[in-house]
Amino acid sequence: MRGVHLLSTLVVLALASFLASATDPGSLQDFCVAVNDTKTGLFVNGKFCKNPDDVVAEDFFTYGLDKPGDTSNKVGSIVTAVNVERIPGLNTLGVSLARIDFAPYGENPPHTHPRATEILVVVEGTLEVGFVTSNTQNKLFTKILNKGDVFVFPIGLIHFQFNRGHENAVAFSGFDSQNPGVITIADAVFGSDPPINPDVLTKAFQVGKNVIDYLQKQFSKAN
Repeated sequence: MRGVHLLSTLVVLALASFLASATDPGSLQDFCVAVNDTKTGLFVNGKFCKNPDDVVAEDFFTYGLDKPGDTSNKVGSIVTAVNVERIPGLNTLGVSLARIDFAPYGENPPHTHPRATEILVVVEGTLEVGFVTSNTQNKLFTKILNKGDVFVFPIGLIHFQFNRGHENAVAFSGFDSQNPGVITIADAVFGSDPPINPDVLTKAFQVGKNVIDYLQKQFSKAN
């Protein structure tokens, strides 16, 4: 237990070091706590700002990251995001965080964050991770990570995490954006609403229409 607390401390320090350099627009004020109040709020960077006189400590606080997420789904993983939607005080600060839980052989499928670089720290278990460069080379950079290991995924590049072990795995990720966004490749391509014309996907993936029909059925929002 003591080792877990020590590692958690190191995780926080590592993320803090990374998050000190943000890619979102720099703030010219101490804070701009997000609030859904169009009458008294000031619109800044996609959110309305709370009156500074009404700001409280809870605006910069959340809890529950010590609790495992529910991984009983098709991919065997769950991401618990800590972004501006969960901590209003993150607004304009250019940082966010996530806890990722993996069931045995669960994965965080290939996806991309259009607005952020990600740094990941493994807290428990063993993960196979990697990212692919853009179409000039499509080069794969991959690594097996154990407890305490750290890996970086450059902004916008497709990447993944896969639990290779028989036990649950846990990782924490830091992002240099208050709202990194996420595009899960399979969900976006085969689960779009309305569906992409199968003729487009058949040609793009060089497979038969029956394969595309099957994949679109699997990723349909109706499932």
